[in-house]
Amino acid sequence: MNVALVHDWLTGMRGGEKVLEVLCELFPAATLHTLLHNRGVMSPTIEAMKIRTSFVDRLPFKTEGYRNYLPLFPRAIETFDLSDYDLVLSTSHCVAKGARPHPRALHICYCHTPMRYVWEMYDEYFGKGRAGLLTRTAMSYFAPRLRNWDVASSGRVHHFVANSKNVAQRIQRHYRRPSDVIHAPVDTQQFRLSTVNEGYYLIVSALVPYKRVDLAIEVFNRLGERLLIVGKGPELKKLQAMASRSVEFLGWQSDDKLPGLYAGCRALVFPGIEDFGIVPLEAMACGKPVVAYGRGGAVETVVEDADNPTGVFFYEHTVEALSEAVKNLSRRRFDPVMIRAHAQRFDRSNFKARIHQYIQEKLQAHEAGLK
Repeated sequence: MNVALVHDWLTGMRGGEKVLEVLCELFPAATLHTLLHNRGVMSPTIEAMKIRTSFVDRLPFKTEGYRNYLPLFPRAIETFDLSDYDLVLSTSHCVAKGARPHPRALHICYCHTPMRYVWEMYDEYFGKGRAGLLTRTAMSYFAPRLRNWDVASSGRVHHFVANSKNVAQRIQRHYRRPSDVIHAPVDTQQFRLSTVNEGYYLIVSALVPYKRVDLAIEVFNRLGERLLIVGKGPELKKLQAMASRSVEFLGWQSDDKLPGLYAGCRALVFPGIEDFGIVPLEAMACGKPVVAYGRGGAVETVVEDADNPTGVFFYEHTVEALSEAVKNLSRRRFDPVMIRAHAQRFDRSNFKARIHQYIQEKLQAHEAGLK
């Protein structure tokens, strides 16, 4: 069987790439198709794959400015010739699910979200104050066309797998399609239980608008508490300019160093709306509680009202609401052992077994239908 993997882009190891990595392990002989590849930034498992890129990979400034080519992405993903493949597995938060499989091939999409840039997160990326006048004007033209393409191309997928109930609801709302929920994987074995508290709070995030790192900086400026921020992105300079001395930017950290940062923190701060959210579970795998915005995928992983809570929520994107949540967390007691036990329910090994079984079941049904 010839297997094609399709992924939006390869620019770093984030949550979506952790899913892709598992698929690469399950299908090491597959060919991986992606819009662009910044070589050397992916895990050895992904870098070892046979990788094919689109014309976007040859455009100028693609290393950091690839999102500026968003209107070209549908055309780029459709240029891949998938006629030789029996099974297409796409992992998509933008356009990967719009690849064109052979009519007799089975296409399963692990969907992190329908195209976030033109649906729920449009204002966060292209609203006034977030983008310049030229960009806003251009997107007012392109966004409706991208939405139409996003809906139309969803018909190329036989089965959707959502990374959370939250995303399953979006798939139903935008595509009018059902989906099966298999929560994204967390490599809990990479992290160790810690009872150390070095007094700092931690954010691990791409520095993009919808993550709301700006809100956290405002809060910790006011509280005077120490906040460490792991990540990079187009918002970096803006965020640095507004940060006080108590806020430190560490850039992206390697898989060797990140567990130590989780282990030493007082708590993780998770202020944005996430499709699912692997980072809170990584912190919890170290026994650390989470301060999370009470919407999106976090409500499926963080437990507040229980005998063994794993964190606290805040429900408004205001300085006052997040400040009160941080103070509330400091007043509560958390059991690191129970927090880690909760995180282990989402372990990578469980995900790998479930997604493999799911693919085999759908493949057998598909092949039976072709006979």
